[in-house]
Amino acid sequence: MCGRYTITVSLEELMLRYWIGETTVPFHKPKYNVAPGQMIMAIISDGEKNKLGELKWGLVPSWADDPKISNKMLNARSETVWDKPAFKQLIRRKRCIIPADGFYEWRKDEVGKQPMRITLRDRSLFSMAGLYDTWLTPEGHKLSTCTILTTEPNELMLPIHNRMPVILSQENETIWLDRSLQDQQHLNALLKPFPAQLLEAYPVAAAVGNVANDNAACIEPIRLDN
Repeated sequence: MCGRYTITVSLEELMLRYWIGETTVPFHKPKYNVAPGQMIMAIISDGEKNKLGELKWGLVPSWADDPKISNKMLNARSETVWDKPAFKQLIRRKRCIIPADGFYEWRKDEVGKQPMRITLRDRSLFSMAGLYDTWLTPEGHKLSTCTILTTEPNELMLPIHNRMPVILSQENETIWLDRSLQDQQHLNALLKPFPAQLLEAYPVAAAVGNVANDNAACIEPIRLDN
């Protein structure tokens, strides 16, 4: 799964990376411990240009009776996304990108669980594949939410966890955001484990397990005693 991640760049860096001309996001500061239920940065395409905005992490389908369903929809398994009622329409027409520069996963060992941060080897931004939807509250207010797609682990992730987020290559980002593309076979080709040789993983302090901790210390590598 993907339950925590980091996005430590500035708003200007985000806009430059994804060719965003303007945005309604008033402010963004580096986030070292992004958690479910928070408002997170996301990119969609309106058919002409990319748009950067905020979505709440934890999908609430438009047809849902209770927004608490979001707690169970932080992630969507790419293998079943075409069949699940919550996702099968969204995969065709409401795809988004969740930008990140790292994500956390907890590796089980003899003494407990060791948090690991996984990044690109060059520590640059990458794009996690997501789906989004808009739910209307009984009062008529809009709630825009999202989920992050997951896939099988690559060789790097296999000793850490049995799932990993779908990370899109830069050349596939435009394809993923193109709402005119709805071919299942074409889209499924994007939902594969990211090449392990382009990623690295390192241990971080247990403090990252507390969502209240959101500072640069979260991403500092630690030394493990053998």
